[in-house]
Amino acid sequence: MTLNNIGDLNSMHVDVLTELGNIGTGNAVTSLATLVGKEISINVPRVRILDFNESVQFIGGAENIVTGVLIRLIEGIEGMILYIFEDKFVATVLKTFFGKEFKSALEINEMDKSALNEIGNIMAGAYARALSSMTGLKITLSTPSICVDMAGAILSVPAIEFASIGDKVLFIEDSFGIGNDMVNSNMILVPELDSLNLLFKKLGVGI
Repeated sequence: MTLNNIGDLNSMHVDVLTELGNIGTGNAVTSLATLVGKEISINVPRVRILDFNESVQFIGGAENIVTGVLIRLIEGIEGMILYIFEDKFVATVLKTFFGKEFKSALEINEMDKSALNEIGNIMAGAYARALSSMTGLKITLSTPSICVDMAGAILSVPAIEFASIGDKVLFIEDSFGIGNDMVNSNMILVPELDSLNLLFKKLGVGI
């Protein structure tokens, strides 16, 4: 039996993906702590299976302005990772890197975007290394791209591209403590179905 869409995932699959997210987030935090020069604590990530409309509501509604970093999985496991950084996350990062006060996502400049892109790249790379280590698959990522726009517009990219495999995504909520600040980073993972089936096969998890 194979998965025909993401909605077919059961609680066991979600538990496995949660553990992968936990390992990937742990790797990401180690790299991120070195980058920002601060101790970072993490909570266990929360994994939900949501449709695109539900995902939009979880990040503040269709018209909410958010910062998104998109990375494509192009080898081994195919699909895309979309990070949605909440304003408090962006504010903490920009204050740490540049000592600047964050006012609005619409006001971030190219240097700010470069820093946020690099953070997305580090986090996605850590997640990919966790997958690679546990499955033996070589996983290659694209160069990240960043966009500041309404949540509905940003989520429309994976919604349109992956419409053929269903309207469900893996919505992974990470919670970090950076210094005295607690911030959230939402990761939306949309794997190709063949890749998802391969992933569980490599992990020895029955479908």
